[in-house]
Amino acid sequence: MTGDARIGFIGLGAMGAPMATRLLTWPGGLTVCDVRPEAVQPYTEAGATAVRSPAEVAAQAAVVSVAVVDDAQVRDVLTGPDGVLRSAAPETVVAVHSTISDRTAEQLGAECATHGVEFVDAPVSGGAPGAQRGALAVLVGGSDAAFERVRPPFGCFADLIVHAGPVGAGTRMKLARNLLHFIAFTAATEAQRLAEAAGLDITTLGKVVRHSDAVTGGPGAIMLRDRTAPIEQGDFWLPILRHVRDLGEKDLALALELGARLDVPLPLAELALHHLGPGLGVPLSERQSP
Repeated sequence: MTGDARIGFIGLGAMGAPMATRLLTWPGGLTVCDVRPEAVQPYTEAGATAVRSPAEVAAQAAVVSVAVVDDAQVRDVLTGPDGVLRSAAPETVVAVHSTISDRTAEQLGAECATHGVEFVDAPVSGGAPGAQRGALAVLVGGSDAAFERVRPPFGCFADLIVHAGPVGAGTRMKLARNLLHFIAFTAATEAQRLAEAAGLDITTLGKVVRHSDAVTGGPGAIMLRDRTAPIEQGDFWLPILRHVRDLGEKDLALALELGARLDVPLPLAELALHHLGPGLGVPLSERQSP
């Protein structure tokens, strides 16, 4: 995609605003749309064009980014009375950055195709701070051609742009990523309860967690294999992940023993103790085997 193609951006909320700000320097120009006039004003003052409806955005832009709240809003922006599909020219690419259902993405992709419009689901990871620094990850589901067209403008707000697969795949990858995110948050609350019951300063514990995760990579550090099947004898990863299992089972057992003494239930730790090894692709250790 050449830099002289205009970009449209619909939805200037907590995530959309910093993403659109990074597009103000796009050579082809930026057209923005939001239901709140006060959200649009900073962009027009910076040289962007503001319009009142998604249809007006699509009439001007070769790529239209959408960052609204949920499935219903995305549907309205694309297919409503003043939606993108009312005016989008064939070969326009519509990119939805909202985290929606993968089925919604597939349905909208099919509807866009009837108008000759390319649809990509392109949820982002990294939050508003990542958008402000141009350091988001964008997970794209769509055709190869659409992916190549969105890479240059997405590069204004992201430093990792992955092609997850066909329409819907970007959303499925985002859901898997956020599964880890929020289970980890729940585990963090469990760790805080244990630390608090043990008389520890949980804000200091938080500093330790952030420091060590920045060094080790956190949970993502073990996501290096290309499949989840049990690891066969002779595989490079077998001794490494057996070692991870052994350390994990030992430390989880000690934490559970401490929790029992302090009368702190640790249900996630119980699950982790029994599922860590098989999840890594290695058997339970002898101490955990029935």
